[in-house]
Amino acid sequence: MFRTTAIATMFALALPAAGLADDDDDGPSFGMAGVLSSGNKEDLPPVILSAGMPLADAPWVLQSGTYYEFEIQGDGSQELALVGPEFFRAIWIDEMVVEGLEIRPLGLDSVEFDEAGEMEIGFVAIKPGRYYMKVPGSTGETQRLEITIK
Repeated sequence: MFRTTAIATMFALALPAAGLADDDDDGPSFGMAGVLSSGNKEDLPPVILSAGMPLADAPWVLQSGTYYEFEIQGDGSQELALVGPEFFRAIWIDEMVVEGLEIRPLGLDSVEFDEAGEMEIGFVAIKPGRYYMKVPGSTGETQRLEITIK
């Protein structure tokens, strides 16, 4: 009995010190931590889907464990897709936002724009390596985005 009472007393004394005893606004404030914290987030330049135009200005160099967001913008000049199955398997996709609809997929292989539109993808880079996204069936360097995850 003494042991149970002693443990209960130690626990009761530890709660205020940890800021867990009450809903007091003066206590410690715990926010998002780790990979989803705002200090670990980086915006990438958009990927542009337009007939005959480069996908991006420069290759992406990403850091494993960092949260990234980027937009894919299709101008409607042609029905265009973007594939990158190896890249999409090397990341964890938090969400895709299309016209205000949030989608949380378990995986992704490709996306396609039949008309003008915009999509935002938020993800965490996971597996280091060299990857790409490209317009399927294209052979030009400008229709391919090289991606390195360190």
